[in-house]
Amino acid sequence: MGLMDDTLKARAQELVVKLNLDGKRKAIRQLEAEISHPDFWKDPQAATQKMKDLAALGKELEESEMLELLISEGNDAELEKAVDKMEFALYLSGDYDSSDAIVSLHAGQGGTEAMDWTSMLYRMYSRYIERKGWSQEEIDYTQGDEAGIKSVTVRVAGRYAYGFLKAEVGVHRLVRQSPFNADKLRQTSFALVEVLPVIQEGSEIEIREEDLDWDFYRSGGKGGQNVNKVSTAVRLKHKPTGIIVSSQAQRYQGQNREYALTVLRGKLWEQQQRKRMEEEKSLRGQYKTPGWGNQIRSYVLHPYHMVKDLRTRHETGDTDRVLDGDLEDFVVAYLKSTA
Repeated sequence: MGLMDDTLKARAQELVVKLNLDGKRKAIRQLEAEISHPDFWKDPQAATQKMKDLAALGKELEESEMLELLISEGNDAELEKAVDKMEFALYLSGDYDSSDAIVSLHAGQGGTEAMDWTSMLYRMYSRYIERKGWSQEEIDYTQGDEAGIKSVTVRVAGRYAYGFLKAEVGVHRLVRQSPFNADKLRQTSFALVEVLPVIQEGSEIEIREEDLDWDFYRSGGKGGQNVNKVSTAVRLKHKPTGIIVSSQAQRYQGQNREYALTVLRGKLWEQQQRKRMEEEKSLRGQYKTPGWGNQIRSYVLHPYHMVKDLRTRHETGDTDRVLDGDLEDFVVAYLKSTA
């Protein structure tokens, strides 16, 4: 066996250790015992989540056992493919990386230009979500005054949706010739992307009813007649933190209430994480708060074509491909840089 083969085998064996097969088998046995309990389905939401967890663990164990088999068989080509794939899975090992995600896009200053850029980003992410085999559902939507989108929030359902999409948090900058100006002047526009994990009720994030102020109103967004005639839209204020969440894209008030609470749980979790990171990094230099000051990627369509990530330096001249949702290279480069 040559040097390259020895290196590959060593990578594979190290990976088997990190994947903790015994720990996975133990977790599966524990979940199977819970599922067989007569009271398991008394809490349908928690039960459904545990069924999903069991299926995911089963798939991970199967892939891990296949890796062991490939090591023993000495099939280098298949082993290299499996190692590359499973090493990447280790980048997505955060507490909520396997969860669904809440994605919000907000137009920056610049009026119609920025709102049009936000609608371009919304299309880009919708195409990316399709490519990944995930699904999305609108929570909140505010149209632009003349064109585009002022802001939009969607829930993205799919395994590792949060783990992948968290790579997109920050400000996205567009440079192009303005389609809204007769002189075709060069224009710079900004949009902010926020991503939160979907955290199930009854988790570490506690929300007390007495801390909530609810406001119900008629939706001004897209939707059928029912949406616009009845007070289905929801605005929720969390009194201790001042966080305000709105949800108006669903047809029924109950759905909008549930989505508002889901977004609030994500925002409270993010606030906790930010505080912890600020404390951890206070000894190691300045902490960069996610927000309008945190520019992560530049999309130039004039006078040349280039998409460049300012964190990883990953770039491509194929701007059409990126704006059509082919983001995987950028996402993977970011996840590798933070692993």
